[in-house]
Amino acid sequence: MNSDTRGLDLVPATAADYRELARRRLPRHLFDYMDGAAYDEVTAGENLRGFQRLTLRQRVLRDVSSLKLSTRVLGQELAMPVVLAPIGIAGAFARRAEVQAARAAEAAGIPFCESTVSICSIEEVRAATKAPFWYQLYVMRDRGFARELMQRAQAAACPVLVLTVDLAVMGARYRDIRNGMAGRLGPGGKLRKAWDLLSHPGWLLDVGIHGKPLTFGNLTRAVPDARSLPEFKAWVDSQFDPAVTWKDIAWVRENWPGKVVLKGVLDVEDARQAADVGADGIVISNHGGRQLDGVESAIAALPRIADAVGDRIELLMDGGVRSGLDVVKALALGARACMIGRAWGYAVAARGEAGVAHVLATMRKEMEVALALTGVTDVGALDSNALLG
Repeated sequence: MNSDTRGLDLVPATAADYRELARRRLPRHLFDYMDGAAYDEVTAGENLRGFQRLTLRQRVLRDVSSLKLSTRVLGQELAMPVVLAPIGIAGAFARRAEVQAARAAEAAGIPFCESTVSICSIEEVRAATKAPFWYQLYVMRDRGFARELMQRAQAAACPVLVLTVDLAVMGARYRDIRNGMAGRLGPGGKLRKAWDLLSHPGWLLDVGIHGKPLTFGNLTRAVPDARSLPEFKAWVDSQFDPAVTWKDIAWVRENWPGKVVLKGVLDVEDARQAADVGADGIVISNHGGRQLDGVESAIAALPRIADAVGDRIELLMDGGVRSGLDVVKALALGARACMIGRAWGYAVAARGEAGVAHVLATMRKEMEVALALTGVTDVGALDSNALLG
């Protein structure tokens, strides 16, 4: 029995269920790329445990017959306080996955954020959707190419630029090293990888055959072949700029007329700096634990940052958000909205657009239940009173 047919009796109800389905469906190196994190993956685990340690305060006998999940984030009306975070090479997990996820987000009334290193290009996502989506950009050495990407995003009417600022250097992701995603395979590695691909025929047919072209749609001038991982890694290593400082945000402002959000802020002083340089928002994030292991979870950093700058700048957070209950907890601690990454990545890998739509519908229902049973009728009214301790 191959790995595509084991456990088909599993009916997914949660993001964890979709993770299991994705694990069964994807070749090992692709699942590990999405699921893995830096070094010993302690911080990635702490992102989840941080939410588990928070306790909601249940209240009763309140009129909760009308609940409001809609909110306004960065000038945009959202049906609920959730944004699909950028995921690199998502189109390798499912056929044209970025398009599928963007469609699911559009149907749910929330934004999708396109990654610089997506398989589907900005233009492909734009042609497949009507609602505006956000665009994520790395701070690159090649400023001319970065400017070109921003111009393409502007032409696609993207209203928000999410600038990733926690990649001055690349963290070591040991799963990727072991399976050849971030280095050469060991003896027999190519044969094992070939067998891994062949033993996942559902993925092979969906992505490897029908999902072409498997090129980095936004980077074709720089990295023509997505299957050439060493070429991609060499380009990435050449573009991350450890010399970038807060002064460079002014250059981004000069070239981007819309909202600017800095993703990867975890420290109060950095949050203050972000507000000082005129960022419209920040994403409190440790990159899903994929950069520096041993740092605190984003949910632990959130209340201090909210106390320091919550009245000056819009706060989003990501890292460990797997349910609507997590979203409610984050909003109670000061976030305006949450970005979800792995939750939609698992879902699209397992069931495509329908999987992403299901995860979002489940999160919405979970938020409604959490609001009703904490006695809060509007997500905009959530505060620390919704939590114990």
